[in-house]
Order: sequence, then structure tokens, then C-alpha cells
Amino acid sequence: MNRRPLVRLLLALAAVVLAGACRQDMHNQPKVKPLSQSDFFADGQSSRTPPADTVARGFLRADKAFYTGSEGGEFVSAFPLKIDRQVLQRGEERFDIFCSPCHDRLGTGHGMIVRRGYKQPPSFHDDRLRQAKPGYFFDVITNGFNIMPSYASQIPPADRWAIVAYIRALQLSQNAQLTDLSAKDRDALKAATAAPSPAGAKPESGHE
Repeated sequence: MNRRPLVRLLLALAAVVLAGACRQDMHNQPKVKPLSQSDFFADGQSSRTPPADTVARGFLRADKAFYTGSEGGEFVSAFPLKIDRQVLQRGEERFDIFCSPCHDRLGTGHGMIVRRGYKQPPSFHDDRLRQAKPGYFFDVITNGFNIMPSYASQIPPADRWAIVAYIRALQLSQNAQLTDLSAKDRDALKAATAAPSPAGAKPESGHE
């Protein structure tokens, strides 16, 4: 039996299959690369100007108070997020990293680089800043003020609010009054300060 015709037929089929596999549709995709020339548009440019009011995915920023610290042209007086222990701890961490080099860890304005000649910032415990709204501090962190640069590219909005909350905690810690405490806390504080020293304990004199 002559098998040559069968072999030729199989080879022809194999050639057809292989030829189909050599198509470059996935390699040569119908697309344009950024800034490349295009024959489709009248100006010959492939890159197009986005339509007016276009917002990138994830950048809607609809909550003006949260993202700007202002509402109706005024700095917000209330935090646009819930402040709890976790937020304050985060704020302390971010404050120590970004703020304390100038403002020091208590916020008095005597940070390490100030001691080395950088202009001293005001103390957070000045009456003017104790009365400032939270939105004011958020705006300063976002846009900078005087010689302080903007930290918008380094600190995301949620962390900026955490820092502002921690600044409020610092201000309270250095300016708290006994009347700020509840009656229960005042009684506990009085009891603790009136408690007698343990037997045999010596008062601290600063010397061994």
C-alpha cells in the first residue's frame, strides 16, 4: 500500500495548523502608546486631554471636611472621623516622626533641628494655638505655613487628622485643670496624692 499520499496529507494539515499559530494578534494589539502619533485624531496625537471635571479612580475627595479641613470657607471645628485610642496612638507615632524634629515631643517648639539653628516654631501651648480649630492644623500640615513645607505628599489625610488629634491631647496634657476631671476622677486623684508613703520609704532628694 502506497502511504505517500497519506503522509503528504498529514504534513499539509500540520502546516495549516502551524501557520494559524503564528498569528501576532496578541503581540500586535490594536492600541496606541502614550505620546505616540495617531492617525485617528485630527491633531495626530494619541494622548487626549481628559474631559472637564474628570476624577481619577480613588480620588473623588467628596468629603471636603476630611480632605481639606475646611467647609463653607471656614476651618472645621470638629473632627470628621472618630477619635479613639488607636487614632491617638497612630497620631503620636506620626507626630514623633514628622513633627517632633521641629516642635519637640511636647510641642513646645524646641526640637532638635531648632537647637541647631532652624527657626523656632510657635509652641502648641500658646493660647492662640490652643484656641485654633482642628481644621487649621490640618490645613497647615497639608499646605505648609511660613517656612514649614507641605507634608501632603508624605502624610495621608487620615494620618494628618491623627496628628491633629494627638496635638489636642498634648495641649490638654500641658494645660489641664482639676475641674476638667469628673468628680470620680478628682476623688481618685486626691486619694492618690494624700496616700502616705510606704513604711521605710525615704523622700527623693536627688542624691544617693
